[in-house]
Amino acid sequence: MPQPLGSFRNLLRRFRRDRRGVTAVEFALVAPVFFALLFAIIETALIFFAGQVLETITQDTARMVLTGQAQNSSLSQAQFKDLVCGHKLSFMFDCKNGIYVDVRSYPQATVVKIPNQIDAGSGFVNDMKYCPGQDGNIVVVRLFYQWPVLIIKMLKLGGYDLQYDLSNLNGSKRLLSATAVFKNEPFPVGGMTCS
Repeated sequence: MPQPLGSFRNLLRRFRRDRRGVTAVEFALVAPVFFALLFAIIETALIFFAGQVLETITQDTARMVLTGQAQNSSLSQAQFKDLVCGHKLSFMFDCKNGIYVDVRSYPQATVVKIPNQIDAGSGFVNDMKYCPGQDGNIVVVRLFYQWPVLIIKMLKLGGYDLQYDLSNLNGSKRLLSATAVFKNEPFPVGGMTCS
């Protein structure tokens, strides 16, 4: 009878010394956290990059309003949006259906009121206007895009309770916005109507 107990102890001792599967087990424990962190960093970087691209496009197209080119050409809101989309946004954005253009003009800086585009229920407020104004007006040009937040949503579905959430809209989306505020340069213009 003492023999089986001795062999059981030997078996336990050999099991304790055997380290062949340790790396695989440690990786299996650490991998989900590592990949969650890695993908969260990548998604955050993508959102910041997309925001910077949107900001650059806003500054470039706002110059058309600043110099009076949009007013003298009598560009409509749809034509101005086509101008925005002409900056090769398709590699990053669904330009035709996803970009929102808001252009508002004010006679003086003291009356500028910029509405919030996110309501109390985290919904997007689509009350876009197009009024590039006359020379000397203060103009606010804003572009919006609802960026889908995918990785964080997938991690939540996987059961991870994250305190790090990039979405600020319903449906796991982040509202990217870019703004240009300026005073129109003097230019001759005909009767430009706002829409």
